[in-house]
Amino acid sequence: MIDLTTLQQVIEAHGLALLFPLAVLEGPIVTVIAAWLARLGFMNIVAVYVVCVISDLVGDAIYYALGRHGLPLRWQQRLGLTPQRRRALKTQFRARGARILVIGKLTHSAGMAVLLAAGASRMPFGRFLLWNFLATLPKTLLFLLIGYVFGGASNRVDGWIGDVSLLLLALIVAGAAIWLIRRHLAGKDTE
Repeated sequence: MIDLTTLQQVIEAHGLALLFPLAVLEGPIVTVIAAWLARLGFMNIVAVYVVCVISDLVGDAIYYALGRHGLPLRWQQRLGLTPQRRRALKTQFRARGARILVIGKLTHSAGMAVLLAAGASRMPFGRFLLWNFLATLPKTLLFLLIGYVFGGASNRVDGWIGDVSLLLLALIVAGAAIWLIRRHLAGKDTE
């Protein structure tokens, strides 16, 4: 990760020209810093929002493409993506792809795994892009508002983003564990 002070100086010096690639690489914290710089008059807040939305979509499309085309077979095996699990993944994304994608995007912590899974499941790219776009709008707006209000404390904000992401990940894992246990217990009742 780039030092936040350096990141702020680079965005301040080069504006929107470097905001796009930096936002693709560093995501939410770049949005926070750019919103703060917009508040200080260095950039237009609407332009920051548009660039950050587009960069988020481009970054997510890269993860989607990696999931669809770029995971070597041995990585798939290490991740446990057997042909049977891949079929199950496809079924889940056909039935609930939009919901899975939106929850993954909005929780932030599960985002990368969900984006890779969307690609691996061969979710149609147009559908992926639509739902991803709809989830990106409020997420980016939230980080924009956080940056506009609290961007002067970007180091603390970066820590908050990490803490909230870990909390959400823990809640997702706990929820999945409860669901699996209930499913397992329900299967025992039918035996």
